[in-house]
Amino acid sequence: MFKYGILRRISSGFLSEDQVHLKELINKFAQQHIAPMASEIDKNDLCDYKSLWPKLGDLGFLGITVPSEYGGSSLGYLDHILCTEEISRASGSIGLSYIAHSNLCINQIVLHANHAQKSKYLPSLCTGEKIGALAMSEHNSGSDVTSMSTKAVKVDGGYLLTGTKMWITNGPYADIFVVYAKTDPKHGKKGITAFIIEKNFPGVKVGKKIDKIGMRGSGTSEIIFEKVFVPEENIMGEINQGVYILMKGLNFERLILAAGPVGLMQYALDIAVPYVTERKQFGTRICDFQLIQGKLADMYTRLSASRNYLYMMGSLADQGKITNRDCASVVMFASEAATHVGLDAIQCLGGNGYTNDYPVGRILRDAKLYEIGGGTTEIRKTIIAKDLIKGHTH
Repeated sequence: MFKYGILRRISSGFLSEDQVHLKELINKFAQQHIAPMASEIDKNDLCDYKSLWPKLGDLGFLGITVPSEYGGSSLGYLDHILCTEEISRASGSIGLSYIAHSNLCINQIVLHANHAQKSKYLPSLCTGEKIGALAMSEHNSGSDVTSMSTKAVKVDGGYLLTGTKMWITNGPYADIFVVYAKTDPKHGKKGITAFIIEKNFPGVKVGKKIDKIGMRGSGTSEIIFEKVFVPEENIMGEINQGVYILMKGLNFERLILAAGPVGLMQYALDIAVPYVTERKQFGTRICDFQLIQGKLADMYTRLSASRNYLYMMGSLADQGKITNRDCASVVMFASEAATHVGLDAIQCLGGNGYTNDYPVGRILRDAKLYEIGGGTTEIRKTIIAKDLIKGHTH
């Protein structure tokens, strides 16, 4: 499946032999169990995650960054990137749901929960028995997430949490949520706390499922909390210190998110290269026309630059050396590149590219999400610029 010899070349740089084998293993699984149903998932906006997730769990892919004592694989962020890339290559929407489960929910618990919380929640999330999600954004607080209105009021033995979260990936079927709420509204972003909330807590309701143009099959919905009692033992981290957890989580979220567009770009090349090689016009293969060759060269270069930047950042993350600006930069670069590659793939296929008989339209629709989710391109540019300016301000 690995064309152009790229995997073995990269293995001599960023990837170890074990990581090459991991990538091959997840690729084989994704091509056998995910890719064949990707078109129907997109068409019907439905996926049976309750069936698929345990299969991923059996192979250890759900708990990549989870210590083995809690049922995980005890691997690193570069390994997590490899899994996300190959799942996204098979289906962008399943790749997104995988990110929400394995990173936005599971990895936050790994980083910030106490031993009792990890012991309670991680094993079932790693096996796929339970599905996880992150509930952070709201109707009026997307990019400005710390302006959230969801509140948690102290009561005997815990908190009563009230509010509505919006754009929640895996919302329609998640069992466990990492939720942010204001516990001291007078102190703004310094008064936010993180909680672990179960779907079966009284007062938790799933709102309307959102009909999206892309990432169809990755269920997105609002989650409504109506005076949900959350016991004190479900506070994650320290009270009123949730903004630290939130911001640290965004860095890792952006890093892992960047693997999604890389997988989509590889899939676009998987489709476009054979097509232009076989298709003829004016008695000539269209791959022999220089303008088509130029598009292929642009697609490959954007993919390679994104992948190498991402793998380098994954390696640095495993050394504890990531920065706000580089996490914002890598996902910004990869997401914009994927949209370009999606458009080029459509153009290479011509009229066929504009039909739903070929998957390149789906690739473009899925890719566009990455310029919006996890902080828009505009927010990412602001983060990068402010970080650069800060380093030269005395």
